[in-house]
Amino acid sequence: MKAKLLIILVILLMFPAVSEAQCAMCRAVVESESDGKTAEAINNGIVYLMAIPYVLVAGLFYFIYRKMKG
Repeated sequence: MKAKLLIILVILLMFPAVSEAQCAMCRAVVESESDGKTAEAINNGIVYLMAIPYVLVAGLFYFIYRKMKG
């Protein structure tokens, strides 16, 4: 099992273009804009969507820590 996982990881690292898939619509919109404001807005949206799960998990671990400590 570990060997299969290692082989898959090596393949993904050897071919980064395969793992960098993008939504066709998002890519078309970003490439068609010349001022870059749309690209910045899309990047901000991605960061926002990425941050929410981390904040929720951190809050969960904080409450578990408080419950175990006290």
